[in-house]
Amino acid sequence: MNEPLRCRAPAIGTVQIDNDDMRVMRWDFPAGAETGWHRHGYAYVVVPLHAGTMLIELPGGATMDATLAPGISYERPPGAEHNVVNAGTTPFSFIEIELKSRPG
Repeated sequence: MNEPLRCRAPAIGTVQIDNDDMRVMRWDFPAGAETGWHRHGYAYVVVPLHAGTMLIELPGGATMDATLAPGISYERPPGAEHNVVNAGTTPFSFIEIELKSRPG
């Protein structure tokens, strides 16, 4: 028997800045929301605004958990491909800064 298709609410991405140098987006995740599958074309920095628990779905079916702490930033190289899911029971938000000078 096939497993039922999961239907998650979308995370809400709001562009704050988009110029020749960078793209800054605020991502708001209600509990259970997801970004949808995407590949980052640029190196990027994430600045968490709230605490949260993310489930990161990776190509090939692998997953990993990540914990957000307010003000504790992290960076990733271009080419990262994933779906980010709010695995917690409360909403969280972060700012994502893509560095257009560092394409993949």
